Amino acid sequence: MTPANPARPAATVVGIGADGWPGLPEASRAALREADAVVGGPRQLALLPTAECPAERVPWPSPLRPAVPGLLDRFRGRRLAILASGDPMFYGIGRTLTETVGASALRVLPHPSSVAYACARLGWPVEETEVVTLVGRPADRLAAALHDGRRILVLSAGADTPAQVAALLADRGFGPSRLTVLEQLGAEAESAYEGVAEQWTHGPGDPLNVIAVDCVLAAGALRLGAVPGLPDAAYENDGQLTKRHVRAATLAALAPAPGELLWDVGGGSGSIGVEWMRSHPSCRAYAVERDPRRADRIARNAARLGVPGLHVVTGPAPASLDGLPAPDAVFIGGGLTAPGLLDACWAALAAGCRLVANTVTLESEALLTTWYRRHGGDLTKLSVAHAVPVGGFTGWRQAMPVTQWSVTKLGVEER
Repeated sequence: MTPANPARPAATVVGIGADGWPGLPEASRAALREADAVVGGPRQLALLPTAECPAERVPWPSPLRPAVPGLLDRFRGRRLAILASGDPMFYGIGRTLTETVGASALRVLPHPSSVAYACARLGWPVEETEVVTLVGRPADRLAAALHDGRRILVLSAGADTPAQVAALLADRGFGPSRLTVLEQLGAEAESAYEGVAEQWTHGPGDPLNVIAVDCVLAAGALRLGAVPGLPDAAYENDGQLTKRHVRAATLAALAPAPGELLWDVGGGSGSIGVEWMRSHPSCRAYAVERDPRRADRIARNAARLGVPGLHVVTGPAPASLDGLPAPDAVFIGGGLTAPGLLDACWAALAAGCRLVANTVTLESEALLTTWYRRHGGDLTKLSVAHAVPVGGFTGWRQAMPVTQWSVTKLGVEER
């Protein structure tokens, strides 16, 4: 969609804070005064004085995103203003609008975000503060950001979110963490209250709030690092788990980068897909597992470890791969000898994408050797031993060695 008059934007997007009209700069006020129609949420529209802004007021319909093209068409050729909370391009409507009409069709007038206000009140450097939004997202995603000593700002979904965050912190071993709930930031009614997660007794407050978390790991709680190779104890499993040291080597070979998509085929406990997604918030993964009990377990592990967005596909491979989005990388952790599995995974990869396969059986190792001869890459034997008591002494117990084939698909087959 392009604006009818190229000299006039399809809409002016105006950021507004809880302080309403008094907090707007003159450029934002002028855009609202001159508008023929103003679109926004009921709370935002109620902040505009009728005398200063006599335009037609249009509440956003629900669901919002599908309604955007129709609304812009409805007001084509008229002066349209769209209200957004704080900075429209920070978890706001600005993203949806730019994806619909393009940045050149919009004029965006930002307002200080709730994060800017919160950091100003707390004295926290913005660049050292992690931000997690729970608006329209499950609370479990906060778990991936929890590390001892870190400061996190949680964008709240409503009045019940602080209690949900406190309960999650206590459940994930961060019960001693201190929470500060900042309400109506920037408004005359601004207020704050605080408490410790494991002792949280506050009831629901104002729905417009931001939650500041000073992370403190409880004594004796399992510590989870920021790199692949989480402790095996972090996963619920029935033995079908890529063990810690092999998992770290596998993720290194897969080499996740922001925004990339993984197929974790033969998901087991889901550890590869989980740690792929934990490497960056924009990474995505599909775990394919034929056993329904294991598929349910993968979903539980993903939620507990902060990546509830991991997609679990229940069914056999390669049949269950049909219709999945094209991957940037594929990991095969089980079922290598299933007819057509390697062929299907290889065919799904575009040039420059990666495949990593692990096995402990001679039959699957022979198959990987054949593919290695055909396509190159690296064929590696991974061997791990752990110290164990031997009578009154200590000896080594060797785990089953793992054969790993890792390869990047070339643009033109050379073998």
